[in-house]
Amino acid sequence: MDKASLASALGSPSVFGQSQFAFTRGNAFEARVKADGGAELLRLVHERLDRGAEPPAEAPVRVPDLSATGPEGRAARTALALREATGTPGAWTLLDHPMLALEVAGSPAFLEPDAVVVHPDGAWTVVEIKSFPMLDGSADPAKVGAAARQAAVYVLALERVAARLDPAPRVRHRVLLVCPRDFSNLPTASAVDVRKQRAVTDRQLARLTRIEEIADALPEGVCFSPELPAEELTAAVEAVPATYAPECLSACELAFHCRARSREAGAVTSLGRPVRAELGGLSTVEDVLAAARGEAGDPDDPAVAALRRAARLRAEALATAGAGGGAAADGGIGAGGVSACH
Repeated sequence: MDKASLASALGSPSVFGQSQFAFTRGNAFEARVKADGGAELLRLVHERLDRGAEPPAEAPVRVPDLSATGPEGRAARTALALREATGTPGAWTLLDHPMLALEVAGSPAFLEPDAVVVHPDGAWTVVEIKSFPMLDGSADPAKVGAAARQAAVYVLALERVAARLDPAPRVRHRVLLVCPRDFSNLPTASAVDVRKQRAVTDRQLARLTRIEEIADALPEGVCFSPELPAEELTAAVEAVPATYAPECLSACELAFHCRARSREAGAVTSLGRPVRAELGGLSTVEDVLAAARGEAGDPDDPAVAALRRAARLRAEALATAGAGGGAAADGGIGAGGVSACH
């Protein structure tokens, strides 16, 4: 399903994403990194991850053709290229935009890393190329973290491929992050350990509800075609429970639709997951206000008690401010109106 088209049909089009300029700049930088058969990229892999191996400039280098029809064909061609590279040790192999498959909730998802390098000893390394800069050898931690989480998914997918070989080659858990150096277009790189991100992602994938179970819970005949009338399409989308949070805006095309529905329902999750966690069983703004006013809620509930205390403090603060404001106004008038105007 094309969620961007679905969001537009619902009247809440997605507007997030990289600018065309950012895409162009990123593509130009990646092309520079991979120029001359990936000579600079392989040099960085050797320098940062495998100094004990023979330098790429002195060893055979292979760049296999991974073209095939469809994602399934490309994934099969990638698996074959990895098998061939591992079976002929002593050479460096660069796979440019390989295609990997990973099962997500019972359905195959196709992934395309920027590159995968097979070392002379047969080990495999994921390479992630980003256009954000490394300034004095370090980059924005948030962006590096996002890149590490992305690379961890590729590592998992590679491990699935490696498990089908005998003996299974080693998939390195240190990936290579390549970025522009300072404010230039020259590449530099850093090794990033993604073991933690890989373990978290693996657990999350194992706990996902399978697609067939979600489908079984849907009404019979439900359809998400953007060609449906708006009312019917909205009802179909709302048949799938969704919990909106502000971070959805940067990750999901349907975030604006879900935000509008969340605000209409008065859901406290629209204020953020930390707020929702603090409020316990109070799931709507109406419930929160009623609890704060003493109209509803269990007084022994810590969230309710905290809300009522906050309401009392607010009322006292407003009363004090009102009394102080009146005295200041009277004094200001007696002083020629200067304080009152101020």
